[in-house]
This record gives sequence, structure tokens and C-alpha cells, in this order.
Amino acid sequence: MADKFDYDVVVIGCGPAGYIGSIRASRLGLKTAVIEKDVPGGVCVNAGCIPTKSIIHYAGIFNSAETLKDMGIKIDAGNFNYRKVFEKSRQASEMLSKGVRYLLRQAGVELIAGNAVIKSGNEISVDGKQIISSGKIIIATGSRPRPVEGFDIDEKQILSSTGALMLERLPKSVLIIGSGAIGAEFSYIMNSFGVEVYIAEIMDRILPQEDEEASLVVKRAFVKKGIRIHTGSAVVLAGRDEKTLKVLVKKNGKEEYIAVEKVLVAAGRIPNTENIGLENIKVKTEKGFISVGDYYQTDEKNVFAAGDVINSPLLAHLASKEAEIAADYIAGGNPVKRVDVSNIPRVVYSEPQIAGFGPAEAELIRSKTNYKKIVFQYKACPKAVIENKTEGFIKILYNPSNNDIVAVYIAGAEAAELIHELLLAKTGGLNLGHVADMIHAHPTLSEINMEAAKGIA
Repeated sequence: MADKFDYDVVVIGCGPAGYIGSIRASRLGLKTAVIEKDVPGGVCVNAGCIPTKSIIHYAGIFNSAETLKDMGIKIDAGNFNYRKVFEKSRQASEMLSKGVRYLLRQAGVELIAGNAVIKSGNEISVDGKQIISSGKIIIATGSRPRPVEGFDIDEKQILSSTGALMLERLPKSVLIIGSGAIGAEFSYIMNSFGVEVYIAEIMDRILPQEDEEASLVVKRAFVKKGIRIHTGSAVVLAGRDEKTLKVLVKKNGKEEYIAVEKVLVAAGRIPNTENIGLENIKVKTEKGFISVGDYYQTDEKNVFAAGDVINSPLLAHLASKEAEIAADYIAGGNPVKRVDVSNIPRVVYSEPQIAGFGPAEAELIRSKTNYKKIVFQYKACPKAVIENKTEGFIKILYNPSNNDIVAVYIAGAEAAELIHELLLAKTGGLNLGHVADMIHAHPTLSEINMEAAKGIA
């Protein structure tokens, strides 16, 4: 194929979908290039997952000072400098971005810097100066923060998640609009470092896309920490000066004014599908998302799309797998046609954490699915008691006819790690009986998986 074109595959965007997909294609013998206008690694590595989780790590360390106080150790936080935390997060991002470059070189993928615009199903313009031809194209241009009307992001007083990550000094107070994973994680971060935090959520509960009982665990923890939560609420920017933003919060006819130093807009993300040349090819979009079929192929047979540009959960690990499937198919393989999203783990890295996979319990009820439920509390786990991490639970929804796992939700310490054992059991064809019979080391937090599994009727 490359004899006819410059490349067999060109990937547009070098985030989790782009660099994983291009590496996979190259390793399968395809001459591959990836075009990136910014820094390799995409939002996840540079202004998303990685720096956020780095800061969350240091927030946890900062919070541990309370435990030391209980042991009689005095901690003087008077010289605390948040800029050091910021620097650690940038070091992590820069190291991993360099790692992406290294992996691309090792796999033989050519990294092309520039702005890509698709000219046809086989041609891409780079910065309007160079035309590259390719047998296949994978679009992986990612997403950006969703705007909220009346709150124009300037990254000074009104921040996006990117702007919040780039703060070298934290504000005294912040209103966070939206309480999905991004809003919840920044609420935890800001509150941990002493910021007065307000949450405004249009839906009737925080973390509205997560399990309802799990979201209540996080809500209780947030309220206990002093975070002020306004659900079912709309917000209006009522006034501002150089130091203060005055926000009107409206709920059920009642109004309240909140004065804060900064506002963080965390109302989700929208796909980067404008100005990349989609009008030049036969690609359909719906609400900005590119429509794809099996193997993430668009109506333009030579063009594929993966990651945040398509209408699937906006998760880095899902984006990577989607791009791998497209690359496998392009290389002549026989991969699964699409990822089964019910087998994709979702995690919120607040404290406590939330992790889960599978349909929500409310969905099973609506569809009249026959299921049973097991709930096991963290406070019944010896390791959780030892570590004073007794807040939370594991909930397993299963098929009573064969004990197969349908869905799992965990709210509590290390939920992000614990979820994978049960997901492996589900995808590996094992049922709860197998999990219950497997001996787990004692004492460990993973015993909650075993003990919960023993609850099968």
C-alpha cells in the first residue's frame, strides 16, 4: 500500500487513541505517521488524567497530616507552597510525554508536527503547506472543555480544567460548575489544600452518571469536609471585579448569591471535530461526534475515528482500545467489531474513590432484567479497619440463574484497583462462585471482593 501512498496509515492526534493506535499499526507492519499540533500525549498526559492524578496523590499526602496529629505529631503547614505540587504534576506530564515520543520512535512511527486538515479520503494537508497521502486515516483529535453560557473561560478568573491544572497558587475560594468525574476530583483537590469549595450541579445529585448509592458516599464525605453542594441548581454570573466573581445560584425559585475568587467550569467535554476537513469527505456527525460503524470505520471507507471524537464514554483507556481495533482491522486482522462498553471500568479519583462497570441498577430495573444484589461494607473488612478506611461499600449485581457477574460498583479506598479482579472474572467467563472460592491474602482490601462474592444466594 505504501508504494502508492506516502503512508499506509496516518493518525491525526497523538493522545491515548492516537499514539496507541499508531504504535499498533506500525507494529503490525504498516508504514505509519501521527500528526500532532501540540505536545505528544494529548490532553490525558499533558492537561488531564496524569497531572490531575499527580495532584490528587499529593493531596492525599497532605491530608495524612491529620492522622499524624492523632499520634501527637505536630505539622507546621505555614510554609506550604502549592507551587511545588504544581511542579511535581508538570514533571510527571513531561516525563510521560517524552515517553510517548520514545515509544513512537521505538515502534517506527513518524511524528509530524503541525495542524492537520483532511482534503480527501487519502490526503491530509499539514499547516496548509504539505500534502501527505495515506491509504487509511484514523481521526483521534480528542476533546475540549464544554463551555457554560455566561461563563466565558479566560483561564484567569473563570477556569477550565486545563487552567485549574496550571494554577501555581490556589485561590481562597472557588465555585465548581458541574460535578461529574472532573468536577468531583477538583473539588477534592481544592478542598484538601484548604480552598473554600462550592459545587453547583444542574442535576439532582453529584456524580449523576455514576451509581446513585456510590455517589451518596462521596457526597457525605464532601459535606463532612466542608464542601458546599448545590444540586438541581442553575448558575448566573451576576457580577465581577478584579478579585471577586459574584454568582447567582437558583433552585426551585430560591436564589442565593455566592462570592468566590475563581469559577471552574467542569461541565463535561465536547469533541474536536471542527476545522479538520470533515466537510471534504463523506463523514456523518451527530452533535459534533463522528458517526462510526464496526471497527470504528466511518462512511468514508478509508477513514476511521476513535476516542473522544466518537459518541462513546470519554475515557482514555477506551480510546486506546478503539484505536487498536481500527489499526488491527486496517492491517487485515480480525478484531472484535466494537468494544463492549459494559466491560469498561469507570473511575472517579475523589476520596473516597468510585469505580464500576456494567449497567446501572436503575437501568436493570427499567429493563426488567432479572438480577440479585450483594452489598458488602468496607467496615466489615479487617484491612479497612486497620487503615481507618471504613467508609464505603462494594455492590455486585449478578444473574441468579448462573451467578454470572452483571455489574459491580465500589465506593471506597482503592476502588480503582479493586475493580479489576471482578472485571477480569466477568470477561474471563468466571462467576461469583469462582471469586468466592479463590483464597485471598489476609488482611487485604481485596478480601471485600471475596466476601461479597460469598453472599450469593
